[in-house]
Amino acid sequence: MKLSSAQVKQTMTQLDAQVLPENHPAVAQLNSVFGDHTFFVDRNGLKVLEPAEAPDMKGQTGEVVSLAEWSDPELTSLRPHEPEPTGVLITLEPSKH
Repeated sequence: MKLSSAQVKQTMTQLDAQVLPENHPAVAQLNSVFGDHTFFVDRNGLKVLEPAEAPDMKGQTGEVVSLAEWSDPELTSLRPHEPEPTGVLITLEPSKH
């Protein structure tokens, strides 16, 4: 899912990762492989958020999904794999009530 700048800021307070900026050279290729998403990288690899239903969480939520792992110790090359839900939920937009 593509996140707004406010949603990216909200995500960054809950996820130990860096967002790939839209002008990053890899984003166009990643979009062609994985679809239109906001991409995050962390010490384990490449992640995106997918919409999630979380009745116990207020507001809009997303689940962190892993798309690729680092294939080298220098964290310079990614090895894609089938999308794997991580079970980590992120509050994207808190409830307005």
